[in-house]
Amino acid sequence: MTNSALIEKIMSPAGLERLTALYGDRPGEAEKQQQRYAALARKHQEIFGSDQAPMILSAAGRTELCGNHTDHNNGLVMAAAVNLDTVAAVRPRSDMRVNLHSEGFQPVQLDLNDLAVAPEEAGTPASIIRGVANRLKELGCRIGGFDANVTSSVLTGSGLSSSAAFEVLMVAILDALYNGMRVDPITRAQISQYAENVYFGKPSGLMDQMASSVGGLVAIDFESEPKVTPLQMDLTGYSLVVVGTGSSHDDLTEDYAAVRREMHDVAQCFGKEVLRQVSFDELLGSLPRVMRQAGDRAVLRAMHYLNENERVERLIKAVRQGDIESFKEILIESGHSSWMYLQNVYASPASQSLSVALCLAEWMLKGKGAWRVHGGGFAGTTLNVVPLELEEDFVKQMNAVFGKGAAHVLSIRKEPAAIVFEGD
Repeated sequence: MTNSALIEKIMSPAGLERLTALYGDRPGEAEKQQQRYAALARKHQEIFGSDQAPMILSAAGRTELCGNHTDHNNGLVMAAAVNLDTVAAVRPRSDMRVNLHSEGFQPVQLDLNDLAVAPEEAGTPASIIRGVANRLKELGCRIGGFDANVTSSVLTGSGLSSSAAFEVLMVAILDALYNGMRVDPITRAQISQYAENVYFGKPSGLMDQMASSVGGLVAIDFESEPKVTPLQMDLTGYSLVVVGTGSSHDDLTEDYAAVRREMHDVAQCFGKEVLRQVSFDELLGSLPRVMRQAGDRAVLRAMHYLNENERVERLIKAVRQGDIESFKEILIESGHSSWMYLQNVYASPASQSLSVALCLAEWMLKGKGAWRVHGGGFAGTTLNVVPLELEEDFVKQMNAVFGKGAAHVLSIRKEPAAIVFEGD
């Protein structure tokens, strides 16, 4: 198939139907995606000089509903893939070279004949690609080179997990090109986490990658091997709105690492590896000792963790019963606990844009909707459950404070990381 033929396919009624299934039926959304995908295909030909149609793949960003900073201590989370995503147009190469062009970033070039950890690559896209390739090879999968150009609506540092979407997409590319898309979603997420932990150098949990890789609304139990439970929630009458405050996660790796480290410190006070192995009663019975050994903030974060797991269990029950009032109440509880006890709404008292966004949301939504810090926190976004009759005013208010386009109305994406158009 030629690139021109692929673009015709994207712009056809069948292409519109495919993109509606992926991005939802909000007026004008699928048509916008048609233009985006066609531009991506044209850009691929412009960059790499081939009229052969590329394959186009997509991996979703994610929203976390409950389970804030619990995954890295084998906890419980509820999360969902969303309609903001990272998309690549890609063709295989006959050698082991990777050429990747991503909008807004410098081109990436590397040779997959060398899969060793390269300390100088830490924190770069090259480290993710090399780490993904290495883990796939260790698992007995084939790997090879590729030419790809990438665009993303998951803004870097937004709290919607642009890094996880990119990682999951890189696994999907190598899997689709060289293995017939046979890697299951859970393994794909674990490969992504491995690349981020070992090659990129960020000690993330697994929730972000899992939500992106699996798709839909899910509860995930990380007690041992991740157990994923698909869920359905009727949010008729409400919108999920994330508000980007303009602050970025990019320089906050140590703040995230401290959360995990301090939770582990508390677990080790009881001779345990992770907090999932400690009960709330055990913690209460040893508070003076644990405060001395691990510190006051570590104790508060442990209390958040243990109560947050219980909140996820209550949220699962509310979702299954279609209890929207309890759903909203639990999200607000989770947000308050994250702010007061987990303490991940700001990293510096002088920079509190998330606090402002949460204060505004409470003022507009109290008694009607829900609001909480979104994802890893310290910067980035808030998550809000907004009644439809307030959506326009809510978005307008948030955009007036944080800038045009700060508020994004989300839909839950049902599909996992996927091939959207086959190409050749």
